Amino acid sequence: MEQRYAGRSGLSVSRLGLGTMTWGRDTGAEEAAAQLRAFAEAGGTLIDTADVYSGGDAELLLGRLMRDVVPRSELVVATKAVLTPDGPRPCDASRRHLIAAADASLARLGVNDVELWQLHAFDPDVPLEETLAAVDTIVTSGRAAYAGVCNYAGWQLAAAAVGQRSARDSAPIVAVQAEYSLLARDAERELLPAAEYAGAGLLAWSPLGRGVLTGKYRTGIPADSRAATPHFADFVRPYLDERSRRVVESVATAAEGLGVSPLSVALSWVRDQPGVSAAIVGARTGAQLSGILQAEELTLPHEIREALDDVSAD
Repeated sequence: MEQRYAGRSGLSVSRLGLGTMTWGRDTGAEEAAAQLRAFAEAGGTLIDTADVYSGGDAELLLGRLMRDVVPRSELVVATKAVLTPDGPRPCDASRRHLIAAADASLARLGVNDVELWQLHAFDPDVPLEETLAAVDTIVTSGRAAYAGVCNYAGWQLAAAAVGQRSARDSAPIVAVQAEYSLLARDAERELLPAAEYAGAGLLAWSPLGRGVLTGKYRTGIPADSRAATPHFADFVRPYLDERSRRVVESVATAAEGLGVSPLSVALSWVRDQPGVSAAIVGARTGAQLSGILQAEELTLPHEIREALDDVSAD
């Protein structure tokens, strides 16, 4: 699998990242082990998790698998903190919380450090300077090699990047995670230009349009799909509208002409967009991951990329 740098940093990541949001809940230990093994055998290195995924169980499971299945040295581990769904407010980017959260993540993962530590969301109630000072502490203390942000608006990323540039010996923001797919192109308006200015690489989450771009919902909602589960139904529903249907049909037409799956077409489009360092994919089963890995073999012809650009433009 091709390796890319995260923005203008020296952090090398595989251009596909394996997400672990369902690990410990919808994806059990045996299935997660099989996925991690297959991903690593395909040359994948970037593993993305967070302290809130399955209430911390995703990190615990990944930690066990790095001891028993794939050596820690073969992986680029990225985790996150800020979200506090069980606390008195939805997020907490205070120095106190962030440092404690980083230490708790390392303990669950069973490691001394991670390659990439990310702010999971922007917290408007905490001064950005305080948040960034905590990021510096986490990096300079050796808990993480690099820092990133997730789900930031363009101006928020720019403010964080400028703040880090202007402070001596501060850890630069090398990556920004955002939803990006043929069904979600808002990042192109402000976030991608801000990322280019900041020297940060985009880590695209949900590059398959929350699963809709695979074509699985073309004739209804399968019983075994995320849209059929109570905890993901509202997440998928916004992309089951008429505009999304037109994009999905165009993806399916392109896939038929190329002799590949709609998944491969949709994923290849995101993966090779300017500014994208990696597309982060989540698979519930090994069969789904196998289909995802097959996209590595596809590079979209220029004419098809342009056609998909046109049909998915807002």
